Amino acid sequence: MSRHFSGESRNNIAERNTLFAMPEGDTIYRAAAALRIALIGKKMTRFEAPRLTSVLPRVGQTIEEVRSRGKHLEIVWDDGIVLHTHMRMTGSWHLYHPGEQWRKPSQRARVVIGTLDWEAVCFSAPVVETYRDFDPRRHPILGSLGPDLCQPSPDLDECVRRMMSYTPTETSVAEVLLDQRVMCGVGNVYRCELLWTTEIHP
Repeated sequence: MSRHFSGESRNNIAERNTLFAMPEGDTIYRAAAALRIALIGKKMTRFEAPRLTSVLPRVGQTIEEVRSRGKHLEIVWDDGIVLHTHMRMTGSWHLYHPGEQWRKPSQRARVVIGTLDWEAVCFSAPVVETYRDFDPRRHPILGSLGPDLCQPSPDLDECVRRMMSYTPTETSVAEVLLDQRVMCGVGNVYRCELLWTTEIHP
């Protein structure tokens, strides 16, 4: 039975882990939670990433961590290799049992991670890269992200500080809300809902 992290759903079990087709921060947070259950502590039996030219995890390595920050999702192996993905508007993660038919064409698969029990497939993600694990604050993208609103205790004062000091000052509030350097995880859906609720013109 597949668990697919897009807008598609066929039954209650899959629906518990189904995420919207256009990823927001909370959908990536939930995708990471489902991938943790399926992958952490498992030895990898298969890894395919046709377009990757950087360092690759080896079959037999153990998956140690799945983490999310805003719209970024990372998978970490015990040899220190990190797979970094960003879904933007087109990407999605799916979970399948080995041998189960995929719900998207195989040519759209950017990454396939196999264990004895699951296949995790990342489809159509614009950003797929690997690097050796280090302090994520030093990553050229991750290091500039604002507080993650999906975390249990985000630093809301820091979010406000970043908004109030945003430059150029004539930038519209609608643009500022989508800048992941201010606070990460906000997408167009939440931006529209927030502006509508607070009756602020974008």
